[in-house]
Amino acid sequence: MKILSIGNSFSEDAHKWLHDIALTDDFSIDTTNLYIGGCSLEAHYNNLIKDVPVYAMQGNSGDFIKNVSIKEALESDKYNIITLQQVSGLSGKPKTYLPYITKLSDFVKSVQPECEIYLHRTWSYEIDSEHDDFKRYNCNQIGMFKEICSATEKIADMIGANIIPAGDAIQELRDKSHSFRYKDGGLSLCRDGFHLSLNYGRFTVAAVWYKTLTGRQANINRFQDLRPEFDLSLLDEIMRFV
Repeated sequence: MKILSIGNSFSEDAHKWLHDIALTDDFSIDTTNLYIGGCSLEAHYNNLIKDVPVYAMQGNSGDFIKNVSIKEALESDKYNIITLQQVSGLSGKPKTYLPYITKLSDFVKSVQPECEIYLHRTWSYEIDSEHDDFKRYNCNQIGMFKEICSATEKIADMIGANIIPAGDAIQELRDKSHSFRYKDGGLSLCRDGFHLSLNYGRFTVAAVWYKTLTGRQANINRFQDLRPEFDLSLLDEIMRFV
């Protein structure tokens, strides 16, 4: 399976452990992320129209390959899955997706007619996040998540895309798990109030991507053998919500 994401740092978070999860489950996945930090759908569309090589093309686990344009990346290989997403601060505001995501989706389909398009449903910010865009949601984590869910449902239906419910698992862990209920003194799944923690936050979302795109569960025992810095009991707890 070959996956291309037209994204930003949130798709970078999602891709980090995806290849390793597949590797330890004996499943072949190659990931490509088109990275510009904080890149919105409007910016993606403008970059597409200008055909400018302003994206860092990242391979498996985030390894830098070269700078490319969207068009160049789409024409460079045949992809099974292509994902789109809005920048995090606007992810719950459906009007900000339009008309940019429809135009991006149409272009993707014109170049890669056999691919499946997925919309990456990202996560809300941490309860004490100082990100300026948190104010758009009254600095309310649950409220932000509900708006993200509503917006992505509408947009996915509009462009005929499936959803990768990454934010759902993050919120479930925040609300229901013992170890990751940050509001009650547990571990935060964010490293700075909005990006995912480098270990368990990123693993959670990668496991969701893996299950959504392949129908398979991450093999946490073999993953932990490969990455012994991860606590197996915490990986097991995460998998209860994936």
